[in-house]
Formats: sequence, structure tokens, C-alpha cells
Amino acid sequence: MSAKAPWLTIIGLGEDGPDGLTPASHAALAAADVVMGPPRHLALLLDTDAECISWPVPFAGGIPLLLAHQGRPTVMLASGDPFWFGAGTSVTQNLEPGEWTAHPGPSTFSLIAARLGWPLERTTCLGLHAAPLTRLHPHLAPGQRIIATLRDGDAVHAAARTIDKLGFTADLTVCEAMGGPRERVTPYDPDATCAHPVALALTCTAGPALPRTCGLPDDVFETDGQITKRPVRALTLSALAPRPGEHLWDIGGGSGSIAIEWLLVHPTLTATSIEPRADRAARILTNATCLGLDHLQVVEGTAPEALAGLNAPDVVFIGGGLSDALLTQLTTLPKGTRLVANAVTLETEALLTAAHATHGGTLLRIELSQAAPLGPRTGWKASYPIVQWSVTL
Repeated sequence: MSAKAPWLTIIGLGEDGPDGLTPASHAALAAADVVMGPPRHLALLLDTDAECISWPVPFAGGIPLLLAHQGRPTVMLASGDPFWFGAGTSVTQNLEPGEWTAHPGPSTFSLIAARLGWPLERTTCLGLHAAPLTRLHPHLAPGQRIIATLRDGDAVHAAARTIDKLGFTADLTVCEAMGGPRERVTPYDPDATCAHPVALALTCTAGPALPRTCGLPDDVFETDGQITKRPVRALTLSALAPRPGEHLWDIGGGSGSIAIEWLLVHPTLTATSIEPRADRAARILTNATCLGLDHLQVVEGTAPEALAGLNAPDVVFIGGGLSDALLTQLTTLPKGTRLVANAVTLETEALLTAAHATHGGTLLRIELSQAAPLGPRTGWKASYPIVQWSVTL
């Protein structure tokens, strides 16, 4: 732990201003040389001798301004609980332990749940004030409740349109200026003007929820035909065995289906999809964004050259571009890295057979057939067999 004395106090200020603050927060404000926060929060401080600085837009621009006051008693004002979809972590990650203290207030999510009588532990909470509204998609399912903070009043209507475009219906409640004298909790009205700060509470009533098992239907993805088909994708995700916090390299991304389903498994998972063709790289990003996974990193390039400088993976999948040079480089990754590769040609099958002989692991041959018309009757149409090699280095 650092021996430095705390110079920064982060205070979660509600819309009712200082009246709802704890004695410790009042003491920090009274002792502050500098108070920095959004203009609407600064306007609530009626009596302070501190230097007041408005936090700029975009948010990141205010961090160096705040850090420039290091060593002076400084207060940062944030909304509600600064460490739940708030600004707290963005600042404290630049500080050492002991340099700051925090006094959180009731979060917007807690206030809305209290007004609506919703069990917060069974309600999905999303911070969409600076994120695409398509991030709602993975969480939409009949009967599910969601509370999402939004950028402004226009975003309320944009969220309603997004839900409709995705094929869902929902009961929507608009929650404005929670915890303050301007608070309003009202049913959604498409013709109404909504005041900032604002959040949307919704109960999904119907719609095509995404399955939570691996192997989404192929038609979920936009593709030019270069896609790991659903049954093979399910087997591949099983072999990849995603665990919370892990990072995936998806080499030869195609339509991005493997990386996208990897990300759907758990919110802490991350992935980089490497694809040599520009049109397919753009399609991967489109597919990811439509499914609420815009944080997928897409790299246009050919492996192994395109791997230089990327964050190290915990797991690697090779779905395209398999070569001896690529396998040679990947098998030098740190001990414990998991590799899974699929081959469909005799040449790439030979590469995986040789790699299995050298490095061990599991070699699996996947042969699938699907019922299809055969003249006036029905017969089995076989797909190309796939050889899958998986190994932990």
C-alpha cells in the first residue's frame, strides 16, 4: 500500500445536491481547494470557496486536468455511485492506493429499482450513456428486466426504436433526474421530451431472444458463405472452453462467428479477430455491433505477421490461413495457452496431424450429414469432413 496521504475525494452527488451527503462528504467539500465535476453538479454547490472547474467533454479530457491538482485537497463530483458504471475507475486507475477516498451515493439503478419495486439482483443494469444501444441485444428476452442509463432524452427514443428494430416488444418506463426535485418516473411516450439525466427501465414482453448455448443459427450472422457452420461452431466453442477473463485470438475470422459467440459466453471475455480481407473484416465488425458486442477488436491482416503487437492470448482459434509458419509461431506461445485449429483440406489436415504428433493434444474428425431432397425423396447430404486439433501448450 502507498504511504501517500489522500488528496482526492470522490463524492457521489445526487440530484438533490449537498442535502443528501454524509458528514464525511460535507467535511471534504469544506476542506477542498478544488472541486471538479459536471456543470449541473457544480451548480448545486451554493456555498463553497473552492475553485470550481467544469469537467470537459469528452470525459477523458478532464482526467489530466484533475491530476494536475495532485497534492492539493481536491473533490471530484460524480453521479450516485461512481464505481457502478460511473467515472470513479477511470480516474483511480491513474492513482496509487491511498491517494484517494470515495463516498458513494445511491446509484441510479438502486433508486429506480426502489421506485418500481424491482429486485435489483435479478435486473440487468447497463451503462449506455456512452455506448451503442445495440448492447441491449444480448440481454433482451421475454420476461427480463433491464435498467439502462442513457446519454440524453433523444437516446430514449433511439433505444425504443432499437428494441423495435431488433424484433422485440417491451414495457418502457422513463426515469428522469432520479433522487432530485425534478425526478419523474413515467411510462414511455414517443411524443414526449425527456430531461437529462435519464435512464430507461424496461420489461421485455416478446421477441427472438438469442440462445445462451453455443451454436447460434447461421442466419444470425451476415456472411458471404465464409462461416463456421452452427454444429461445427458449437463443437469448436466447446474445445475453446472459454473461462471468465480470458482473451481469444480468432485467426481467419471470416464472418466473426467464433469470436462473437466467445464474447457472448461471459461479459469479462475479450477477443481479437484477424481477417486478411477488408470486406470480411468490416462484416465481422458489423455482425459484432448488431449483436451488442462492439468491443470485439478486428484486425485486418494476415497471420502470423498481423499478430505482432497484439495483446497476448489465453486461447487461439485458427479457422483460416493455416500454415506451417503460423503453427510454428503459435506453438512458441507461453505454457498454458490453448490452441484449437480446424482443417478442411488434405494439406491443412496433414499440418495438424504433424502438429499432433509433435505437441500432443486431441485430434478429432468431424463428419456431418444433413437431410436434403434427393429426387422426389430425401437423403443424407454429407458436408466436407473437418479435422480439429486442440492442445494446451
